Amino acid sequence: MTEPHASTAPAVDSPVRATPGVAILVSVVLVELSSGITQGFLSPVLRSLTEALNVTAADLNWISIANLLASVAFTPVLSRMGDLYGHRRILRWNLAIVLAGSLLVGTAQSFGVLLAGQVLQGAFAGFFPLLVGILRNRSGAAESRRGIGIMVAALIGGVGVGMVASGLVAHYVAAPTAALWVPAVAVSLALIITWPLLPESDHRPGGHLDLRGGLLLSVGLVAILLGLGQGGMPGWEWTSTRTIGCLAGGMLVIALWIWVELRSAAPMIDVRLFRHRNVTVVSLVAITFSFCQLGLQVTNAIFLGTPREQFGYGLGLAPLTIAFAMLPGMATVALTALFAPALAERIGDRATLVLGSLIMAVGYLGNLAFHNSLPMFLLVSIVAAVGAGLLQQSTRSLAVESVPHDQAAVGSGINELFINIGGSLGAACALSFTAAATIAGSPLPTFSAYGAIWTTAAVVSLAGAGIGMLLRRNSIHAKS
Repeated sequence: MTEPHASTAPAVDSPVRATPGVAILVSVVLVELSSGITQGFLSPVLRSLTEALNVTAADLNWISIANLLASVAFTPVLSRMGDLYGHRRILRWNLAIVLAGSLLVGTAQSFGVLLAGQVLQGAFAGFFPLLVGILRNRSGAAESRRGIGIMVAALIGGVGVGMVASGLVAHYVAAPTAALWVPAVAVSLALIITWPLLPESDHRPGGHLDLRGGLLLSVGLVAILLGLGQGGMPGWEWTSTRTIGCLAGGMLVIALWIWVELRSAAPMIDVRLFRHRNVTVVSLVAITFSFCQLGLQVTNAIFLGTPREQFGYGLGLAPLTIAFAMLPGMATVALTALFAPALAERIGDRATLVLGSLIMAVGYLGNLAFHNSLPMFLLVSIVAAVGAGLLQQSTRSLAVESVPHDQAAVGSGINELFINIGGSLGAACALSFTAAATIAGSPLPTFSAYGAIWTTAAVVSLAGAGIGMLLRRNSIHAKS
């Protein structure tokens, strides 16, 4: 089977109506900004939520886990629906789902309601592949790479905007939960403004939605990630029936999913794609970098807000200060993503993946070494952000270029799926370390949890570098 490539893509029908490129660019940026805001708004207020919602720092890791597990379930279904029924049409529904979750989060007065809203907000994972489908139908591979770089920059920029916005609300409004309304405002604006601007393509590849495959994939992945996330917790000991049941049951369901997809005429995800080395390599690198970057979002935000005089570690920052402290790292990811295509042209895709992973490893080792100094902690966090920016853009571009033209959203969706799997694994790992180091009656863990988390992130990043070395030559100018 010949590896699919963008240069062999079939012709795509013209859009139903002509849409200026500027209007498309504005729409893409707005949607990804809203996605970033939805992902970043909680970081500055996490420390205060432990008191407002009467939960521990370990409990707060469930926010990331619930959000990312929902993303795992939403991504393949929304991506495939976009290719089948129209990317714009599904994107509108996608925005509506995230808006419903954001309204639920905004009204949350309990941790359970907050988690329920986070589950619906997890549908933001569909934004990126659906937008890639729109861009891919209107541009070649080189333009697509630049467009993906802009999308990543907008996404990360949105994370920064979300952090600052919620930090400002938390600073000037007495109720800590007031900041929970930030994503509802952002998603509402994105839905209203982009509704008349985004174009739709009249090209449809044919086929039907493989709901059976989507359901099996979602159930299998959620079961495995739940078992890994809870493993070692009280009642979820590694040898307990429920933990073994989740892990073994999840693996059996995934095996059944593979069997079903191989026999489906229109699979949710064509598992045969993973016979190609580059598809597998890019997917694994996506897991390693998201394990660190997404999995540590809650951890680092709580560390920044922990008062040293009370717990013996931490930097004791207020919510608004946390937002501004994390902003340079977010800006670095965004800027690096914009320059990543030019770097890949110069040094190659393989070297870009390896370099990004190595830089991330240096950054996390720096967190471990310089956690007592705010300037140094922020500096090494920026170092890690450089690596994350390279990998954010590179993996997303390579994932799209490895599938047929009319499956652009599915190819991007596969990558987003693995990014969310990696983030879920990272958050689960952080939860396990945090819970194990939390003394009864204390809302926060001992420092040993952070040391273990940063060390693990560095090791995983190094593993990503090793995997990246297996990538075969694959550029926008040459077939793999």
